Amino acid sequence: MATVRSRQGGVSQRIMFRLCHIALGAAVLSVTAVAPLRWWPPPTSAFMLQHRLASGPPDEDRASPYRWVDWREMSPELPLAVVASEDQRFLRHHGLDFVAIGEALDEQRGGGRLRGASTISQQVAKNLFLWPGRSLFRKGLEGYLTLLIEGAWSKRRILEVYLNVAEFGDGVYGVEAASEHYFGHPARVVDRRQAALLAAVLPSPKRFDVAAPSVYVLERQAWIASQMDQLGLEYLSGLQFQAARQKW
Repeated sequence: MATVRSRQGGVSQRIMFRLCHIALGAAVLSVTAVAPLRWWPPPTSAFMLQHRLASGPPDEDRASPYRWVDWREMSPELPLAVVASEDQRFLRHHGLDFVAIGEALDEQRGGGRLRGASTISQQVAKNLFLWPGRSLFRKGLEGYLTLLIEGAWSKRRILEVYLNVAEFGDGVYGVEAASEHYFGHPARVVDRRQAALLAAVLPSPKRFDVAAPSVYVLERQAWIASQMDQLGLEYLSGLQFQAARQKW
């Protein structure tokens, strides 16, 4: 009996040892993937790769290639628009907005549909490294990567990456490609109305169309523009100086 227990204990120890090694390896891999993007533009994203695999060879007439644009080369209306639209507590939370999560759960308990409460930081984690879906496993990975990104990057960097990898239409990734595709000019000259329109399609860029906006999208554009007016450009002015105060 003692021999059997000893063998079982040895097997359990080996399993735990291997699991610890796997967890450590995954942690090292995730840090290696996230940390360099604090300085270097991501060459692509998981969502871009999935789109490319699903759509086959690119259609040259419709192609809107991803092009990185630096924060200083974006209109200041663009970051303000996505914060006003997607995550007005962006500057106050640390990646996970527990206030928004609580409000969403309260609405569901009151008979409403469970709405998303993802922050911009969570969307960056999902777009860069993960896949669409609502499984607990994927949400767990998203939460871990979100906290890692928040610890490794500044808020300015998170917004900069988000604006460069977010999808604004079927296969249209980043504000530079979107601005040129829809408006015929670069992201640096986008005005408030155009920025609000781009932000208005973010919840479902394959369903909503910047080029032919529905009544709902136009109403959402107007609401976002009004929120931008209330926040004001100075709301994000502190991010201009974050490069000198990076955390890591």
